[in-house]
Amino acid sequence: MKIDGRKIKHGTREELRIMAVKRVEAGESPEEIIKGYGFHRSSIYTWLAQYREGGYEALKTGKITGRPPKLSGKQLQQLYKIITTNNPLQLQFEFALWTRDMIRELIEDKFKVKLSVVSVGRLLKKLGLSPQKPLRRAYQQNDELVEKWLNEDYPEIKAMAKKNNAIIYFGDEASVRSDYHSGTTWAPIGETPIIKTTGARFSINLISAISAKGYMRFMTINGTMNSSVFIEFLRRLIYKSPNPIFFIVDGHPVHRSKKVREYVASTKGMLSLFFLPPYSPELNPDELVWSYLKYHKMGKKNIKNKESMKKNVLACLKSLQRIPKKIINFFKETNVKYAME
Repeated sequence: MKIDGRKIKHGTREELRIMAVKRVEAGESPEEIIKGYGFHRSSIYTWLAQYREGGYEALKTGKITGRPPKLSGKQLQQLYKIITTNNPLQLQFEFALWTRDMIRELIEDKFKVKLSVVSVGRLLKKLGLSPQKPLRRAYQQNDELVEKWLNEDYPEIKAMAKKNNAIIYFGDEASVRSDYHSGTTWAPIGETPIIKTTGARFSINLISAISAKGYMRFMTINGTMNSSVFIEFLRRLIYKSPNPIFFIVDGHPVHRSKKVREYVASTKGMLSLFFLPPYSPELNPDELVWSYLKYHKMGKKNIKNKESMKKNVLACLKSLQRIPKKIINFFKETNVKYAME
């Protein structure tokens, strides 16, 4: 229920202001918070400006003395909008990601206010912003084709699958390298930790397929992917399946090869292939299998030789196969929710 801020008793407002600021610091959107409270949208930024300079005391009803905030509520509102709705490249910066130094430069240029990098970091935190790893998109991606896939193509595939009692799988290939590490490790300040590994570099190539029902299939690849290897995986995918299989992959030339088309035709409807829009890996839930394997499992292991690496990879994927709920959860990620059952 929306609250009308004008009708709130004067003594209650300070609690509301403090609560609102705490919610922003916890990561909620200032715009959404103030909308629910029934105040003018600029109010939240005024509160944030007061809090930045004087802490929670500055939000209380009584008059608080002290230096005026360097950035007003209106300026904070403008800054928040710029950061959350603009790519730095659009503002003639040379880097595509917002950094504290760039925001510091932006504040000085736009508001004629000089802040230290540390102060900018504190300011951004008080605005409910945090440093995050961005999702990457290929510049070749066609937004119209993506929209068509989400609103027309996939809904048609889903309806067709339901009509034919087919199971929809998403598939992808990946390579796991022996010299890849993810995450961080604790170490004395100023002493960069060293991870000792074998001097030899090797990798394992794989292909997998997952369904929103929690099913998963995978296969290791000796050498590189080609039509024969892909067809072998397709054979395994439909082997003894009681239902037709709708298999969605990217548009790699191997997937579209003449040999593959002939094999699919020979299954007499047991297997159908569909293709994602070009340069759109974020639409493929199976990408999350490789992310899970590389970043959360293999990236944290010390690999000694190819055999131990293969053993660990297979153990991880077999374990994942036994956790349908985990596979189903992959489909709950923002970019692939469209593919949920």
